[in-house]
Amino acid sequence: MEKKSSAIVTPLLSILSALLFSAFIIALTGRDPVMIFGKMTAATFASPYGSGQVIFRMTTLILAGLAVALPFQARLFNVGGEGQLQMGAFAAAVTGAMLSPDLPAPLSVPLTLFAAMAAGALWALLAGVLKMRYAVNEVISTIMLNFIAQAITGYLLTYHFALPSTVRTAPVIASATLPTLSALFGWFKSSPANISILISLGAALLLQVMLYHSRAGYELRASGLQPDAARYGGINQERHTLGAMAGGGALAGLGAANLVLGYRHCYEASMTGGIGFTGIAVALLARARPLRAILAALFFGFLEYGGLSVNAYVPKDIFMIIEAATIIIFIAYGAGAKP
Repeated sequence: MEKKSSAIVTPLLSILSALLFSAFIIALTGRDPVMIFGKMTAATFASPYGSGQVIFRMTTLILAGLAVALPFQARLFNVGGEGQLQMGAFAAAVTGAMLSPDLPAPLSVPLTLFAAMAAGALWALLAGVLKMRYAVNEVISTIMLNFIAQAITGYLLTYHFALPSTVRTAPVIASATLPTLSALFGWFKSSPANISILISLGAALLLQVMLYHSRAGYELRASGLQPDAARYGGINQERHTLGAMAGGGALAGLGAANLVLGYRHCYEASMTGGIGFTGIAVALLARARPLRAILAALFFGFLEYGGLSVNAYVPKDIFMIIEAATIIIFIAYGAGAKP
C-alpha cells in the first residue's frame, strides 16, 4: 500500500516542486507567476482550440513515452526515440505519397502506418543487435543512431524526395490522411487534434495489458528484473531484448500517425522537434507504466502549448526549465523510473 501511494505522491510532489521553482524564476523576470499560470490555463484547458493543441502535442508524446517505457521493462534504456520517430515519419510520408490515389482509406492508412512502424522498429532493432552481438551499450548506440537518422532523412529529403524549392516531401494521398476531431465532431474547433489520439490511447492500453496480463509481458519483465533466474527458467533473454527494442521503435514510428497523416500530410525538415527526447521525460515521470504515460504526456503537452501562449509575457524557455526540473526533482526524490 505504501509503495502504491509513493508511486502517486512522488510524481505529484515533483511536478509541484518544479512549478514552485519556475514560479520563482518567473517572479525574477518581474511578472506575476499567478497571472502567468492563470493565462496558461485560460489559453489551454479553458479554450476549445487550446485544448485541441494540448491533445495534439499529447498524442505524439504518449507514443514517444511508450517507446522508452517498453524497453525499460526489460531494463533497456532507449534514448533513440527521436531518430526512430524521424525514420517512421519519413517512411510514412514517402509511402503515403507513392500509393495509388484510388486506394481506399481502409488500405492506405494501415499500409502507411505499417511503413512507419517498420522503419522505427528496424532502426531500434539495430541497437538491440549491437547489444546482443557486440555488447554495445544501448544508450550509446541509440544516441548515435539519432544523429545517423537525422543525416539519412536530411540527405534523402534534400536530394531525392523534396518538392522543388521546398524542404518537404510530396503530400500523402487524400485517403491516407486522418481527419481532425474538429472536422468529424466539431470538437476543439480549428485545432490540429485528430483521431490519431485514439491510436495513442489504444497503444497505451494494449501495452498495459500485454505487460501485466500476458505471459509474454511477464517473461519480458522477468528477463529485465532477474536475467539469470529468467535464463534458468527457460526464458529467451535475447529474444525479449530484441523484441523490446523493436517494439519501442515501432511505437516511436507510430507517432507519424499524428504528425504526418493527421497534421502535415508530408514530411518536413525538423518536423519532429525533439519530441523523442521529451518522450524520455514522459516515460520517467510515468515510471515506465503505459497508462501513467497518458497523464505525463498531458502534463508536458500543457507545458509546451501553454508556454507558447504566454510567450509575450515570459520566454517559453522557462517552461522547458519546468520540464527538466520535474524530472530532476523526481529522480532526486529517489523514485527513479522503477516499473
